[in-house]
Amino acid sequence: MDNFSYKAVIVEEPEKNKFIRKIKDAYIDDLPKGDILIRVNYSSLNYKDALSATGNRGVTRQYPHTPGIDAAGIVEESCVDTIKKGEKVIVTSYDLGMNTKGGFGQYIRVPEEWVVKLPEGLDLKQSMIFGTAGFTAGMSIFKLIQTIRPDHGDILVTGATGGVGSLAAGVLSHLGYSVTAVSGKADTTLLNNLGVKTIISRDEFLENIKPPILKEQWAGVIDTVGGDILATAIKSTKQDGIVTCCGNVASPDLPINVFPFILRGVSLLGIDSQHCPMAFRSKVWENLARDWKFDYLDNIYDEIFLDQLEDKIDLILKGELKGRTVVNLS
Repeated sequence: MDNFSYKAVIVEEPEKNKFIRKIKDAYIDDLPKGDILIRVNYSSLNYKDALSATGNRGVTRQYPHTPGIDAAGIVEESCVDTIKKGEKVIVTSYDLGMNTKGGFGQYIRVPEEWVVKLPEGLDLKQSMIFGTAGFTAGMSIFKLIQTIRPDHGDILVTGATGGVGSLAAGVLSHLGYSVTAVSGKADTTLLNNLGVKTIISRDEFLENIKPPILKEQWAGVIDTVGGDILATAIKSTKQDGIVTCCGNVASPDLPINVFPFILRGVSLLGIDSQHCPMAFRSKVWENLARDWKFDYLDNIYDEIFLDQLEDKIDLILKGELKGRTVVNLS
């Protein structure tokens, strides 16, 4: 293929620890080596993208760089037999958008092992409404429902207006679970539309955090934020309940003792969507495309273009972004 140019968001470091973002021409020949070249139609905005876009070296070590941990598009070139030119595919997680040029550019080149064929039941845009956030929510739900049924009681979802939380709430409600949401935002419209039964403010939820164990309330928990909120959720989980943990935006620390685990048999399950094995990854995407795809999905997102990312990045870093943001690169 000729070395043609395409548009990409490029984060540069003109001075040490000073970062700027611009939409610039990038070139195919500058993409990393890989098995599959993909023309990106859609990406999405995640918290990790905002960190990469602002120079967080815990996410991206070297600049210039193109963020975007999600991408969905059409295969332009393939040197493997399992994935053909013209197929629609999804790439999320692994190193995409972290230290490998990501989905905020119109082309990516990646290893075969990173690529999921678009499952029947989803179009490319819908796959990015889910994106890494929906996939993470799906992993959490898959692990929770192996043990917890709807008749066991309420499921608590924290950070419920964020990407993972809102998608988890939507899927769980669709599957017949009674969902209680914890949110720091006053506007409850999104959560009401997702079928959430009860909404608790973050301040109210954290009113009584000192006791080592609290009244039993939740059959299961999907936590997206960590810190005191996760600790409080664990303390108030019912006997033999399941708690999944996938985020640390509130804090990476877990201020808790062992009582909920040894007195109630609560299980805390970590969710690692970045290095999830492909067999499990494909199974979760199939569920999201079929039985877990809820009616309100197409109303849960804003669609923007590359030149509109700036404001959204600022909002997500402030914790003020609701639902999902899909980036149209086509």
